[in-house]
Amino acid sequence: MPFQLIKSEPLFQGRAFKIRRDYLKTPDGRETKFDIVEHGGSVIIVPMDNEGNLLFVRQYRHAAGMDLLELPAGTRDGDEPFEECAAREIREETGMEAGTLQKVGEFYLAPGYSTEFMGVFLATDLKPNPLEADDDEFLKLERIPLKEVITMAERGEMPDAKSLAALLLARPYLEKLT
Repeated sequence: MPFQLIKSEPLFQGRAFKIRRDYLKTPDGRETKFDIVEHGGSVIIVPMDNEGNLLFVRQYRHAAGMDLLELPAGTRDGDEPFEECAAREIREETGMEAGTLQKVGEFYLAPGYSTEFMGVFLATDLKPNPLEADDDEFLKLERIPLKEVITMAERGEMPDAKSLAALLLARPYLEKLT
């Protein structure tokens, strides 16, 4: 017998997500509850310039209490297609437009408590074409050679899970480009 949903109740409506409490019957007949973050989905982009550098953004993450080095990423606007979101976000966060945008994977960010599903895109053939950044984003662009990025990730110097997952998915494609 699978888990059975008994009922769901909304707990919170935020700007980027909702929180609900689900009451379930377990396969052995007990009842339990889960608090779930409902998220409309997002993208993460692995941009590589013509010199073999990956473009990262460094930004303050309040929940972590520090600046983190991350690949550009962002939340979909409603039902915005993932590829359109990736094309918009790379321009907002790096000021660059991708001549080629290739989907290389997808994953759930934290399926234990969130519905957030991320599309991963490799962006190449970059050219300047900025869009205005979101009001709450203060980003510093950093270009890092691919080999150095992999070494940093392997040494634990990149504590952002979505960036690590995206690098893993994009790595076979990146190695063909270098």
